Amino acid sequence: MTRSLDVRAEHLLRDLTPQVLGAVIRRFHDFAACEDAVQEALLVAADRWPREGLPDHPRAWLIRVASRRMVDHFRNEEARARREAVVAEQSPQHAAPADAAVDPEHDDSVVLLFMCCHRALTTASAIALTLRAVGGLTTAEIANAFMVPEATMAQRISRAKQTIKDSGVPFELPSDRERGERLSAVLHVLYLIFNEGYTSSFGPNLHREELSSEAIRLARIVHDQLAEEPEVAGLLALMLLTDARRAARTGSTGELIPLNEQDRTLWDRDQIAKGVALVSATLPKGAVGPYQLQAAIAAVHDEAERVEDTDWPQILALYGVLKRMNDNPMVVLNHAIATAMVHGPGAGLELLESLDRDKRLHGRHRLDAVRAHLLELAGDVEGALERYETAARLATNIPERDYLLKQAARVRQERGRRPV
Repeated sequence: MTRSLDVRAEHLLRDLTPQVLGAVIRRFHDFAACEDAVQEALLVAADRWPREGLPDHPRAWLIRVASRRMVDHFRNEEARARREAVVAEQSPQHAAPADAAVDPEHDDSVVLLFMCCHRALTTASAIALTLRAVGGLTTAEIANAFMVPEATMAQRISRAKQTIKDSGVPFELPSDRERGERLSAVLHVLYLIFNEGYTSSFGPNLHREELSSEAIRLARIVHDQLAEEPEVAGLLALMLLTDARRAARTGSTGELIPLNEQDRTLWDRDQIAKGVALVSATLPKGAVGPYQLQAAIAAVHDEAERVEDTDWPQILALYGVLKRMNDNPMVVLNHAIATAMVHGPGAGLELLESLDRDKRLHGRHRLDAVRAHLLELAGDVEGALERYETAARLATNIPERDYLLKQAARVRQERGRRPV
């Protein structure tokens, strides 16, 4: 077995996990037990596939193995007779045929996405559970996305599984009405998965392309099914317009390149055109939501051929509307940057003061990074240096940390050149 096949198998297992989990849950209706069964199937595959080669139909293979584990699970339950009756109806011979993985219209990743947004859960718990099951994010990554401690998030996910089990409500495909009710949580999940892929919370790489690409793939499928939902189109447009810059965000050694320094000839113009078309078509339809507004902001950035051509007054106006409908501190940060670009750094710094008391930003680097940038624009070299160094200490993504350290070194050098 070659190393290349090992890598292929590893990526395949990651990609297939939500599809297999969705198929097994849809068949057996017990989230916690099905998740354990799928994990056991993945362990078997990780052991056998590198030695024996990939099966002809990996998805069906994993479903069959996980289904056998579920059969064993049901046979060991106290209510043996009742459980075995279920097992007889849901036995492995009824596992999906080998070609079931081919049809994109029945992608079990999207099935699982809607199933995880269970009506027995709060929206926050549903999002956390779905990020774990569909997005494949670690508990630490999910905690970072929610701006809460990792232990808190671990408890939330555990309680979500138990709530579903205790509710007695079948874990199954939602009705059309329920699907509409769960849509907000589904879109939030895709948004968070994309963000984690576009800028990873931890590790040596700025991007996790497999996550951002999976989020775009799932958003496309949801859009195909719910084309008339403006926020679905808005989210897909936002993803396309943001991801279009990915090739220009890092240099040859993986270093971070900020938006104002990027080579815009590397931006994916075809993807930008698709994103602009989506947001242009959806904005006139009526009530505008936060994903449409963010997509519109991304479109203004992407349509500027040079950084000097950026229409900052329009971006500021859009952030003003977004800020009124969303109390996310990241929106306030970006609104402050836009304000500084239009009205000067002092005005932007004044807006940041409200975030000093926001516990969601405690221990995170972005507030210090933005404040450092605005202090530097305002001419406060000492303040900028202190904030760049603080932000670098707090950053958990290595390219972001290195960029902040580089900025601190540059400011320190410039300070040394100034006359005493």
